[in-house]
Amino acid sequence: MTPKPGHLMAAEIAEQPKVWRRLLTEGADPIAAAAARIREYAPRFVLFVARGTSDHAALYAKYLVEIVHGLPAGLMSPSTMTVYGSTPDLRDTLVIAVSQSGGSPDLVRTVEVARQQGALTVAVTNNPASALADAAQIHVDVLAGEERAVAATKSYTAELLALHMLLNGDTDFEISALPELGDEMLRHSDAVDFIAARYRFAQRLITTGRGYAYPTAREAALKLMETSYLSAQAFSGADLLHGPLATIDPQVPVIAVVPEGPGGQAMAPVLARLAELRADVVTVGAKAAGLAGAIALPSGVPDELSPLLEILPLQQLALQLAVTRGGDPDEPRGLRKVTQTL
Repeated sequence: MTPKPGHLMAAEIAEQPKVWRRLLTEGADPIAAAAARIREYAPRFVLFVARGTSDHAALYAKYLVEIVHGLPAGLMSPSTMTVYGSTPDLRDTLVIAVSQSGGSPDLVRTVEVARQQGALTVAVTNNPASALADAAQIHVDVLAGEERAVAATKSYTAELLALHMLLNGDTDFEISALPELGDEMLRHSDAVDFIAARYRFAQRLITTGRGYAYPTAREAALKLMETSYLSAQAFSGADLLHGPLATIDPQVPVIAVVPEGPGGQAMAPVLARLAELRADVVTVGAKAAGLAGAIALPSGVPDELSPLLEILPLQQLALQLAVTRGGDPDEPRGLRKVTQTL
């Protein structure tokens, strides 16, 4: 069973390179102006706040801040402010809220408190008319267009790209080449079809990666859970070796994200241990001896931009598995497009 042309999730996955082109052109000047304000502020610490899929985009940006800028960065816990009423001293702190809808009350309240406590606040959303955009001093529109499928796809990669542009990712790679690389990856999905058929009856699955690829592993697990109802768990490659490895046997599929840069190279001992356990492993990126298969990534893409491409076949896999298992990826049971939490 293959996705119908009318599936919203399929259309929105396919739309992503177009969204990137729009963001790189129409979004370039507004994001550059926002980045200039951040440089002028000169924060000593960066905090991110997000939920769900956007939390994985925020985790990606945390790596970017720590690696590229050498600044300490962290992920905020909204409940400290919304449930416990905490008012931390946030002077000299940049607080970036990431949200597709900009509508969750806990994110809005966190940004309001952060602003009151001296932080420079930025909202990165797909909705410039949202309460979150109003609450922050700076708003960055990811320009993904209306996203109708419950499972976020195009808004996620638009957030990644917008955050990279905002935080001045330092790379010699020609970023304008990304949309064409994305188109190319989406056109060649034979490996995805094979893996979807292979894992049609899987009940558990593990995803793993290191560095910039770790948010990809987490986002892939979330997509598989919400569309295919798989029990999917994500671990950094390092954490996987610290205990969860004991849960792996040949009946538990593992998806390892292995780009060609330092993050992928750091996965070598993880892949070796998985091979020793005869685990059923598929890699996104480098093919390793003794493993089940691989989805190739384009060569020459730096680690900090690779997540935009890594997630594309994994979104396709979540879609294919959902349809193959008889589900509706556009309307996962029990879920809504906008989730409001406090």
